[in-house]
Order: sequence, then C-alpha cells, then structure tokens
Amino acid sequence: MKFLSTCFAIALVTTSCSIALAQEKPKTNPVRMGTGIMTFDTVPGWGLRPDGQSAIGPTHGSVVIDKAGNIYTSADQGVYVFSPEGKVIHSYLGGDYTRLHDMEIRAEGDKEFIYGARNANAEGIKFNAATGEVVMRLKYPEESGLNLKQFNPTAITVAANGDIYLSNGYASNHVFRYDKNGKYLSHFGTQGNGLKEFNTAHGMTLDTRYEPARLLICDRNHQPKGRLVHYSLDGEFIDEVVTGLGMPTSVAIQGDFVSVPDLNGRVVILDKSNTIIAVLGHNPDPAKGGNYNIPQDQWVEGAFSGTHGSYWDKEGNLYVQDWNVSGRIMKLVRVKP
Repeated sequence: MKFLSTCFAIALVTTSCSIALAQEKPKTNPVRMGTGIMTFDTVPGWGLRPDGQSAIGPTHGSVVIDKAGNIYTSADQGVYVFSPEGKVIHSYLGGDYTRLHDMEIRAEGDKEFIYGARNANAEGIKFNAATGEVVMRLKYPEESGLNLKQFNPTAITVAANGDIYLSNGYASNHVFRYDKNGKYLSHFGTQGNGLKEFNTAHGMTLDTRYEPARLLICDRNHQPKGRLVHYSLDGEFIDEVVTGLGMPTSVAIQGDFVSVPDLNGRVVILDKSNTIIAVLGHNPDPAKGGNYNIPQDQWVEGAFSGTHGSYWDKEGNLYVQDWNVSGRIMKLVRVKP
C-alpha cells in the first residue's frame, strides 16, 4: 500500500509539472533588424514587470538617458526610470509629471535636469532628474503679442547657452524661444504646407552634427509625406533636410547619426549626410502601424506599432517608445561588427 501511495504521489507531481510546463508561454527570441553598422537585436521582455505585464501604462511620450545610464520614459501617468537591464528603479507619478509629450535631459553644473513639453497642460517644465523638484515653468508668453487660442506644446530642446525652445506643435505651430531663466525672447514659424511653414512641428532637438549647432525639427504632417527641417537658433529657416519620412515624431542625435521614429510603425536612421541608412522594426500590417490601440497581447517582437520617442545610450543601443494603449518601451542592442 505504501508503494502504491508513493507511486501515486510521484505520478501526481509528474502530472502537475507537465501541466505547469504546458501552461508556460513559449519564450520569445530576439529579432534582428536594420543593416550594416545599424544592425540591432531586440531584447524580449525588456521593461516588463516580473508578471510579464507592462510596467508603465499608456504611452504618448519620450525617452532620455542620464549620465549613469538610467533610462527615463514618460507615460500618461508619470515618468518611470529604468536600469539598463529593464527594471523600474524609480518613478515620478501624477501631478507635474503626467503627459510629458517630449523630454530633453541636460547637465548643468553637478546636476542633471529634464525639460518637458506638456501638451495637455499647456506648459513646458524643468525639473531635477534626481529629486523631481520642478524649478521652472514655461507658460504661453503673452508678450509675444500673438493672442493664441491654444497652447499645446509638443517638443522642447535647449541650446548650449541655455536658451529654451518650445514648439506649439498641436496648435499654432510657432516655436517659442526663452532664455535660461524662462524669459520670452522671440518666436518663429507658422501653420501651413509651404517651404517655411509647419504642419505639426511635433519633435525637435539640437543638431550638434553642425557647427554652429542648429535646430532639427520634425514637421510631422507636412505634405506630401512628412519631413525634417533645419532652423538656426535665431529662428531663420536654413533648409529642408529630408522628406518622405511618413509621420516623423521625434529626433535623437548620437555622433553623426539620427534616429527618427515614424508614427506609422518604424524607426529611420540617418547618417551625417541625412541619407537613410537603416529602417528598423517596420510594421508590415497597415492596420497595426500607426495604431495606438494595440494591446500587449497583440504586440509583435521586432515590429513597432507607432514609434514616438527614441534615445541612444553610450554603447549605441537604442531605446524606443511606442504610442500605445498598454505602454510599450523597447531596448534594441547594437550588433557589433
């Protein structure tokens, strides 16, 4: 009888193990994307909680990285800070940290500050990356004399001298310039599809590939099909950089290279001559590219649904955020030649 009980127990354990194994989800393998020196491997599960679910909630934001290599990404409910391994190590939630549509990070003295464009809250802000203390707010400058009905900032960047540029990309398409203390200095740009006009000045950064540096601006909805443009820091049009980019949402610079998320579901990489040298994660399904409402159980490894923000780390890896109802951020590891 004891032998039978032991056999039954072993059979029960074996059966339970078999059922547990059968219920485990198959592991997702990395997907390789890109070409040449811009070849990357995905990191399946990066940024997810231990239970496999998204850690951040709905995303319509940006990505930046501090000197220590920590990754900050903005979601609807706040800013989450990840380790390079994909674990949430800190967060700033609610209040001033919600709906940061775009971010820039900047070292000032021995501190680092994050500048953010809050389109839903009609302001730009500056806060200490280490403590979260908000040290500046940029409201619509009435002294501009424009008498605007809407102020919905979508992009922000900072020049070497501390001047701040804030784009009213979801409204009038003016770019406002403030000094380092938040005093209004000037503005430029207007709505339209002309050469020197913006049709959704959605993303912006300081293009340090040039001397002197200049503004690189995503003109997302410019017809016929999305473009990047250069402006001087004084607001003078320089040139049309590249066209035919779909719906470029933001730009990030590392050395001679630029990553350009396209809301249609891909990331385009440009070289110093502004030639496209790689396309990453193109979503071949037109129903899923540029679609916010793709729940996590429908994510496809190696295919984006609506890329919105990106940033490079020191090793040349890319972190990419999708505009997504479940909240998606991905790490792409640069493949060494």
